[in-house]
Amino acid sequence: MKKLFIKFCKLFGYEIIDQNKFNSPTLEKSLNEDLSIINKKSIILPLGEVKITKKVNSLLIIFRTNTEIEIWDQNRKRLFESPKIEYSIRSLNSLKKSINFLKSKYSHIKIKTIIIEDNSKRENLSKIKDLIKDDNIEIISLNRDEYKNIIKKQNNEDTLGNLSSLLKSFELGKKFGEDLIFFVEDDYLHFETMLEEMISSYERISSQIEKEIFMCPTDYPYLYMNNKKTNLLIGNKRHWRTIGETLCTFMTTKNLLNKYWENFYKTCLDRNDPFEKYINEIYEKEICISPLKSLSLHLTNINSSYGLSPFIDYKKIWDESAS
Repeated sequence: MKKLFIKFCKLFGYEIIDQNKFNSPTLEKSLNEDLSIINKKSIILPLGEVKITKKVNSLLIIFRTNTEIEIWDQNRKRLFESPKIEYSIRSLNSLKKSINFLKSKYSHIKIKTIIIEDNSKRENLSKIKDLIKDDNIEIISLNRDEYKNIIKKQNNEDTLGNLSSLLKSFELGKKFGEDLIFFVEDDYLHFETMLEEMISSYERISSQIEKEIFMCPTDYPYLYMNNKKTNLLIGNKRHWRTIGETLCTFMTTKNLLNKYWENFYKTCLDRNDPFEKYINEIYEKEICISPLKSLSLHLTNINSSYGLSPFIDYKKIWDESAS
């Protein structure tokens, strides 16, 4: 009778939890394992099941890099005080590991990665090419002249380059994006599980609230420096909090990119104060969330309010991203 009941539950899409044996007979898994099925259902103990209606079948990653500028718009040294190329390489290394981890678990997701390279020296560009030679990753060298008549004249070429590469990334998102688009800068180190957790949590949360959302992979320290209220949500393997501000590393959908194209476009026309002014305006209308604990580490100066996430072993993730 027990075997027949389990077959009946499987047939009708129900799951059984045996708290005595601490397993799920229908899923044939221990309750310590990942019980969710991507594109189908998200199961979190003790909250139960969420049917997935916001399915992810493709991910476009756009990685912006400038290997020459130490910290844009600041006269400071980053944590570990290495040359900028070292951060770019380690950032890309950690991103590759996260991509491969995602592929190992969810091979059906189509992943496309584009690198926008801005003004790198030949030797630095060669290092990047060597790093991705066995990967299906496209490199585009930014032509700043393409945007000189679009972007307001800036006091220095570095600002023009930053605004130009950002606009290029948004344009590529519109052109090649399908489901999710991840805009990412080259001074973030990522945990291996970052992409898998973001996509699984996107499916659960957006299906539960019946809305497409924005996601930031980083738990920034500045989020704790005011008394703004936040809501907590349950993701795949951690909590997420609602936020009203991000930098320019975030994930969203092709639909939201198109819906708020004017905001994204205006962000790139001039050096706004704050820089992400028009992007943050979107979060007054749409939900944006960031993880607790962080999935990515923004490697800036140790005193920067936009930098190091709390409760992270910084040296460990730095060392692990070296190769």
